[in-house]
Amino acid sequence: MIDPYGVPMGADPRGPLQSITFDLDQTEGDTVNQMKSTHLEPFPDPVLEVPDELQRSVIISSVDYLLNWARKSSVFPLQSGLACCSFEMISAAMARFDLARFGMEALRASPRQADLLIVAGTLTWKMAVPLRRLYDQMAEPRWVISMGVCATSGGPYYQS
Repeated sequence: MIDPYGVPMGADPRGPLQSITFDLDQTEGDTVNQMKSTHLEPFPDPVLEVPDELQRSVIISSVDYLLNWARKSSVFPLQSGLACCSFEMISAAMARFDLARFGMEALRASPRQADLLIVAGTLTWKMAVPLRRLYDQMAEPRWVISMGVCATSGGPYYQS
């Protein structure tokens, strides 16, 4: 069997991979869902006792607690580069200004992953609707920052 680019492909005599593994995937998914529905009790807190001399240097906790702490303490910005201020926003993430110090180096491309909308540049009447749509798609809690004079007061493009 040869693909469209002329490269020979090793064909499995049993058929495509999906048809071979579908039953296994279905069984595994059912098992995971069954485990999730029956194991509802949280682990007792604390799971382990920490000796007094280590209390200030060791934390024993669940992974869920750690992940929730990271989510609460980190900001995931979504940049809306509307004009020239977007280049300033990009430079703020570089080494000289280093947004990583504030825990927000991970600029998000999807509004569903972001909790901070940075409006960088001129917000015209035409772009207001798509920007509002991005804001509505963000998860709670969510914040908005206007960056630059154009986003804050309209700048030279006031009423455009």
